[in-house]
Amino acid sequence: MRHLQRPDGRIAYELHNPETTAPLIVCIPGMGDVRATYRHLAPALSAAGYRVAVMDLRGHGDSDISFTDYSTVATAHDAVTLIEELGGGPALVVGNSLGGTAAAWAAAVRPDLVGGLVLIAAFLRGEGMSGVQEASMRAMLLRPWGPSFVSRYLAGLFKGGKAADHADHLAAIRAHLAPPERYRAIRRLVENAFHPVPARLDEVVAPALVVMGELDSDWPDPAEEAAWMAERLGARRLMLAESGHYPQAQQAEAVAEAVLDFARTDDGAPGMPPPRA
Repeated sequence: MRHLQRPDGRIAYELHNPETTAPLIVCIPGMGDVRATYRHLAPALSAAGYRVAVMDLRGHGDSDISFTDYSTVATAHDAVTLIEELGGGPALVVGNSLGGTAAAWAAAVRPDLVGGLVLIAAFLRGEGMSGVQEASMRAMLLRPWGPSFVSRYLAGLFKGGKAADHADHLAAIRAHLAPPERYRAIRRLVENAFHPVPARLDEVVAPALVVMGELDSDWPDPAEEAAWMAERLGARRLMLAESGHYPQAQQAEAVAEAVLDFARTDDGAPGMPPPRA
């Protein structure tokens, strides 16, 4: 494990293939999740020749809880700073859920550093919640029942196939929700996510791959949402059967194959996807 120093604290991350100068992939988890969500995808990508950095969100996993800003924009700038820390871009940025929103923002503000996007079950519309919905959700996040609610909610998003170590991953999520001081930090990020920032999609010029599980219950129609994202960004689209909100953990082999096909050069070497037409 390594740490990226930021003004108010440190972001924990791990780096696969640190000894190489191969193209860089940065992976961002979703809210409430930990970097181990990429525990099967990251090794597959590094085995193909990439350097792969997998980060924790602010207040999550092994990152510090001392931050004053837990916004999605702050997460985007953490990813951008990590790319700079590791030698600069272009990098391929993979984001799941809220991490996908942050990835798109990073691509908009630093097109020189983001050479491609893989948006896995990403939230890009930025509507947020209604006042009644928000008030209800805030009440459900309160202790003592809040950590249990978040844990059950996240567990329910794993519809379809599951990795052999799925139970261990859920146990790790429950463990990192348990300490009151850490849960307070996580809650601040979760509450911020009820007001997603516009992803500045008009400014995104990086080529993109949209990945969505057919059983993702975060949308009434996952296929329709994926089609909208793909059309909006001129992106490739991959729908995965027997997968919910976490294809990178539930169908890691299929996601790895799609990412490698998206990013590899004409001669099959690790690289970045070609620019959008």
